[in-house]
Amino acid sequence: MKIAPKNAAAFSMNALPNLMLSGSWVATALHDIVEKINAIPTTNKLNIIADGSGVEALDMSGAWVMQSLLSRLQTQGNSITLTGFKPEFAARLKVVTDEFSSHANVESNVDKKLPTTLKEANDLLSFVGEVSLVLVASLAHPSRIRWRPILFNIKEAGLNAIPIVGILAFLLGVVVAYQSADQLRHYGANIFVVDLIGISMLREFAPLIAAIIIAGRSGSAYAAQIGTMSVTEEIDAMRILGIAPMEMLVLPKLIGLAISLPLLTVWADMLGIFGGMLTARAQLDVSFVDFVSRLVKAVEMTTYTVGLGKAFVFAFIITMIGCFQGFRTVGGADNVGRQTTRSVVQSIFLVIVADALFSILFSILEI
Repeated sequence: MKIAPKNAAAFSMNALPNLMLSGSWVATALHDIVEKINAIPTTNKLNIIADGSGVEALDMSGAWVMQSLLSRLQTQGNSITLTGFKPEFAARLKVVTDEFSSHANVESNVDKKLPTTLKEANDLLSFVGEVSLVLVASLAHPSRIRWRPILFNIKEAGLNAIPIVGILAFLLGVVVAYQSADQLRHYGANIFVVDLIGISMLREFAPLIAAIIIAGRSGSAYAAQIGTMSVTEEIDAMRILGIAPMEMLVLPKLIGLAISLPLLTVWADMLGIFGGMLTARAQLDVSFVDFVSRLVKAVEMTTYTVGLGKAFVFAFIITMIGCFQGFRTVGGADNVGRQTTRSVVQSIFLVIVADALFSILFSILEI
């Protein structure tokens, strides 16, 4: 096959294994050569010598098209040897060849990781289903519920997190009020800072900031604890002794966090609004009495319950991801740290995704 329009890029494959490249391989002269490249017949396991002595001009567009030609031949199992290219053309082609190689490596990594990701997602769904069955069975037989581990997890995930959640919620309320103060002052709408702080804290910021803190604080602890037990074969020993790991390790954490996180959200609501109240008093001259009076009128009960509902779902996500990554830990101490990191990243990511989905759903339902 030979392509040789006047002054256009051309190549000849009539005498394989010799590939003769000629003409001007520039953007304005490529014409229909791409279609000709796609129509190349299959060749197998040849040592092809690509002769570029006839190439008159080569820009980056032409180099990309030329490399696509060479890559197509290579994917058919042939080896390519370049010869006869001018030094500047060879250097330009090498740059494009390196780019092709990097893209191929990225695609290869994606192809390898995609099945692993899909398998992990399937395993997570199976894990959630198994935990749900254990939860239903335990609720049907309350005597099986281990209350002491639940109370311990409430203390660890709830009571011990009160200071950090309160401080951050307070500062967040201060920041929201402070950032909105200048804009509201320009329009004489000082009192509407109450609406902004009340709705944003109760509906969005309080449950989200509490969930992110708990994901980094308690979710990582769940993964580290179960991961360490998995590495030291304590979980296998529990199964041998007839103790169900799900009932002993996962269920108390799930119930404990499902109780703790909504309560922490209420605490964050209070501190966030209090921080906004102080800032509104200092920056906008909104008195405490006016603030509270407006807050009662501006914030509906559904706004408050939406935040609590989100917190309950976030608690489920954090517990599931933390325990799931813990059970997946194999090997040594390095893998414990790796799975702990994965649990934190995945928990925060899924919490934010869930929050976005809630926003879309509530917008559709006009809640």
